Amino acid sequence: MNSRWIVAGAAALALGLLTLPLLKGSGGEQLRPSAAAGGDANAAAEGQTCDGTSAAKLDFVLKDHNDVPVKMADYKGKVVILNFWATWCGPCKEEIPAFVELYDRYKDKGLVIVGVSIDDSVEQLRPFMKEWRMQYPVLQMNADIETAYGPFYGVPVTFFIARDGTICRKHMGPATKEQFEREIRALL
Repeated sequence: MNSRWIVAGAAALALGLLTLPLLKGSGGEQLRPSAAAGGDANAAAEGQTCDGTSAAKLDFVLKDHNDVPVKMADYKGKVVILNFWATWCGPCKEEIPAFVELYDRYKDKGLVIVGVSIDDSVEQLRPFMKEWRMQYPVLQMNADIETAYGPFYGVPVTFFIARDGTICRKHMGPATKEQFEREIRALL
């Protein structure tokens, strides 16, 4: 009887920890106010879209769903949506159709969406990507990128990186297609 209560308590604690990001509203954390949103007129005139001070680390090589190495540095100069997710994650599955649509709409304008699977094998990723029609790059997590952008207490977690490599926004938990599109358009 006691072991049942321990298991129930551990499950309740885990569920509570996973929902913490959702308690902060949309889960979107703007790292600093956007210059284009009325802050600094000079920065907006120069094409800067946010005043984030954190530089994105893109000096990683991750393997894609075919085990082919992909250099994250190849995405420098583009607007990067870096989404950490998993195939078993319900909220992640809710976001994928929006990412597929937004990638198709904005990829020719300098957007790249990079999905980083936190713990799925290549054998799990291939059929999942086909089923969900994921045409954007999907990469496998490694310790270096987890150290740079984590720790991850839940997924999805999404970073918005401007063309200059500045991290402008971080979403913890799911967001809507409208939220993503608004933030993408501000960076393009």
